[in-house]
Amino acid sequence: MYSDQELLQNLPGFENKYAVVNGVSLHYVQGGKGEPLILIPGWPETWWAYHKVMPLLALHYNVIVVDLRGMGGSDKPSAGYDKKNMSKDIYDLIQLLHYEKVHICGHDIGAHVAFSFAANYPEATGKLMMLDTPHPDDSMYQLPMLPIPGLNYTYPWWLAFNQVKELPEALLADRMHLVIDWIFNTMLQHPHHLTDFDRAVYSQAYDSPEAIRSSNAWYQAFTQDIQDMKTYHTISSPVMGIACSNIYQMLKSFLTKATAEVRLEEIEDSGHFLLAEQPQAIARLIIGFLK
Repeated sequence: MYSDQELLQNLPGFENKYAVVNGVSLHYVQGGKGEPLILIPGWPETWWAYHKVMPLLALHYNVIVVDLRGMGGSDKPSAGYDKKNMSKDIYDLIQLLHYEKVHICGHDIGAHVAFSFAANYPEATGKLMMLDTPHPDDSMYQLPMLPIPGLNYTYPWWLAFNQVKELPEALLADRMHLVIDWIFNTMLQHPHHLTDFDRAVYSQAYDSPEAIRSSNAWYQAFTQDIQDMKTYHTISSPVMGIACSNIYQMLKSFLTKATAEVRLEEIEDSGHFLLAEQPQAIARLIIGFLK
């Protein structure tokens, strides 16, 4: 078993913290000095997803990496997993910490929450960074039900599987490493960039029925997220989208419609898990964009 405190032995200058906001206890890791920078991970990871970039970013910013509701050391309630409400979790956290405005970056599910934060709390948003994932919109209904022969495309079966209630946790409790290894092996350009230790950290975090149920709830909220997206105004804050080559056009299409000022960056030698494969490049782009 790997505790967050043990993991932090690899990251001097960072501390484990907890805050009760919006009816849940959120775990977050904080370190560095400067303007506040919120980092949000996605499925099937935890705050540890940012461990390679945190020391680099902390040289310039007050880095706050948040485990979302349902993730890692944060509470796993029965409801509240639409991204609008999860962005309120983040907003209430920064209010508690007395920050008027923050920069915010998210990957995967975390990118959904970061975008929702910028849409719902523009006055509290400095700059927005989205890694490899657009916010859910109507285009999700067009995702194919079957793999398309000859297309360089990873069929996202887990989007449908994670919609199912009760069955995933019954099947996968104590076996979640099977799914996590498949996801990483398939969606990393270089699977060895994620170590056995990293995989064990994530498998442990998602192995319980409660963790599987709550993380699947992020996906089960997509239909509400899509409806909420229709109510959002164009994002007025400066935005940067960073994506691997397989996702770049999808993220570009979304952000050029949803934002007023966007910078787009394509990372060629990487799969979906940019933070594991290209941490130096991601840190350099974030620092350059925020400066």
